[in-house]
Amino acid sequence: MASESLVFSSNLLLPQPGSTLFCSQPFKQYRELTAMPKEIFILRHGQTEFNAAGKLQGHCNSPLTELGRAQARAYGVVLQQRLQSARNPQQKFQLVSSPLGRAMETATLVAEVLCRDPGTIIAEPRVIECGLGEWEQTRVADIHAARPELAGRNDWYLQGPGAETLPQVQQRLAHWLTDPATPERVILVSHGLTGIILRALLLGLDDKTLWRQDKPQDALYHFHSEAQERLKRICC
Repeated sequence: MASESLVFSSNLLLPQPGSTLFCSQPFKQYRELTAMPKEIFILRHGQTEFNAAGKLQGHCNSPLTELGRAQARAYGVVLQQRLQSARNPQQKFQLVSSPLGRAMETATLVAEVLCRDPGTIIAEPRVIECGLGEWEQTRVADIHAARPELAGRNDWYLQGPGAETLPQVQQRLAHWLTDPATPERVILVSHGLTGIILRALLLGLDDKTLWRQDKPQDALYHFHSEAQERLKRICC
């Protein structure tokens, strides 16, 4: 049985046109957004073999475990229930996914539950997971053993050699949100880090709050730009 709870309510904030956008305090340069998807269901892919083994993935891929496939189907069941009871039928929601295999596998399983053709899934490279550089495919325990100074830092993921920076990820996500071609209503299958950065952009969260967000694989987030309660967490 799905349950939900309010997580955040905030004015929508996104970059000023032509701004450099991304200094150490990027959210101070944001303004209220007028062109963006009205409604987004934000899903993280199901558990992967690397997740189960405690390894980082980033731009590399790892297939879903049996648990991960079950989590993906659970997303589909919850979406089906919610969209059947909503004023807007599910056909109005475009299924969009990161092109990485674990996300596409999750999106395909969601599509099957929703009785949709997986061929209609839009692969969107701008919502791909953060690139983690040389740390990809490395055990988290080994990274923390080698870099004890990162202990207690919630943003440690992006500190590896060759990793994407937070501003780079914010920029591509903001570009997707403000792209006129982005559908008005979206079911989005993305990733753990990308998901929290996207939610922070939608809500105008500062960096410290951004990194404290959870990255569940047994719950999804529902964002509605016109609702008083803009973001809700829905257990699956």
